[in-house]
Amino acid sequence: MSVRHFLSLFDLTREELLAILGRATELKRQRAEGVRSPVLEHRVLAMIFEKSSTRTRVSFEVAMREAGGGAIFLSPSDSQLGRGEPIQDTARVLSQMCDAITARTFSHQTVEELAAAATVPVINALTDRLHPCQLLADMQTFREHRGDIKGRRVAWVGDGNNMCNTYIEAAQLFGFQLAIACPLGYLPRVEEYVRGPADIEICATPQAAVAGADLVATDVWVSMGQEAEAAQRRRDFETFQVDAALMAGARSDALFLHCLPAHRGEEVAAEVIDHPHSVVWDEAGNRLHAQKALLEFLLPQKKRG
Repeated sequence: MSVRHFLSLFDLTREELLAILGRATELKRQRAEGVRSPVLEHRVLAMIFEKSSTRTRVSFEVAMREAGGGAIFLSPSDSQLGRGEPIQDTARVLSQMCDAITARTFSHQTVEELAAAATVPVINALTDRLHPCQLLADMQTFREHRGDIKGRRVAWVGDGNNMCNTYIEAAQLFGFQLAIACPLGYLPRVEEYVRGPADIEICATPQAAVAGADLVATDVWVSMGQEAEAAQRRRDFETFQVDAALMAGARSDALFLHCLPAHRGEEVAAEVIDHPHSVVWDEAGNRLHAQKALLEFLLPQKKRG
């Protein structure tokens, strides 16, 4: 059986994604009941992180520990990657010692090169192009609060970044309508992420995108590596804040999602992120369950001798 990677949502079928979400909800319920199934017993996950992280690192490490396995954290400063070892060589070495590799990198090309050389599953934990693990948690969160997202309207407001790109992929796989509102110059390259029928609309204003939405999502205006652009970005995005007035145009029961960390007073107002319809804390917590289910899918239990 050939190794499976998870660099993009498109690496799995709709049916496989739904099965993972279902399993994530089951694992979450079991955890609440005090059950920790050792589905990843004796497995080891190598974690390559070029970017700092809270939710991604903690969720992967806890997922492995709770499922009976372990995780090894590698940053450029404490591995040979920081001294110029080719990423392909690192992939070959880690494949000999670990059962899977997850990577949080600046360039999407890095995870593609890892996957091309690795003989174990490689998981994209965030790149400049995509953040598929976060979308698993987002979809799980919506399902838990509102049911099936198929046929619903989702509004993306803000930067046409890696999260926006992954929502474009998700719209096709999960069958929801996606309305995108970004300032000029920050629009996503939609055509690069469309592989089939897609109900995706580019809106001129945030108000148009949010109108009638079941879900409103956003992200920071200044991501890691964009600090030099911070002042200009804040000027360009100042009319794209998700505040109570904007949310009033969505459905009365619309949910709000943000992958975090959030900057209150910039991309989102405190009155929105701290409102009961904001489910960002469930969303953050679901990173653990969705990724545990993903790891279980990519690393089926070994048969005992």
